[in-house]
Amino acid sequence: MALTPVQQTKADVHTDEELVARARARDEAAVRAITTRYNRRLFRVARSILRDDAEAEDVVQETYVRAFTGLDMFRGDAAFGTWITRIAMNEALGRLRKRRPTVDWETYVETRPQAQIIDFPVSAASNDPEKTMAQGEIRVVLEKAIDQLPDSFRAVFVARIVEAMTVEETADLFGLKPETVKTRLHRARTLLRDALDKQFGPALTNTFPFSGHRCEAMTEKMVQLICR
Repeated sequence: MALTPVQQTKADVHTDEELVARARARDEAAVRAITTRYNRRLFRVARSILRDDAEAEDVVQETYVRAFTGLDMFRGDAAFGTWITRIAMNEALGRLRKRRPTVDWETYVETRPQAQIIDFPVSAASNDPEKTMAQGEIRVVLEKAIDQLPDSFRAVFVARIVEAMTVEETADLFGLKPETVKTRLHRARTLLRDALDKQFGPALTNTFPFSGHRCEAMTEKMVQLICR
């Protein structure tokens, strides 16, 4: 049974430490409160690595199973939210490693696309006219935002991100020091992020939702596994 609004309000005022202490005793309300509190964060972290909704949801479930059955290993050296999020991240990376055996967190961070322009292959015809139109509109917005960057920043951004050139290759191309390339890329990203935030900011806060029925279903599943 999902938490009532009154129960949810009461759960929100409890700290993670209080909820963890109660969850160690398999307190159902505490388990519900923790899962409701962290469902979305864990889902988003997992999905950002795996880019697959179903697999990310599996990661969330496995994370809770590992966390709740291993609460005695949580010593409080880090915040509970950090601890459980690391479990989700490691679980997602473990699944990614099965696809690419050499993946770990450091190499993932170094090699994953960073603020990369969304690739919409023009040769692949879509059967969904609305989706095709939406993709085209997003591309236009991105292109306009990039065009508005200062020349020196835009050139470095396109070389490094759009063309995926290395720092060294970009530095050699423009006769710059590697440190200058990194600085210009950072500033270009900041400007681009600000420009896009003005247009997409309100919508971005609602991306990859994990609420309503899905949130309640995950909580119920965990209660059945942990408390029954």
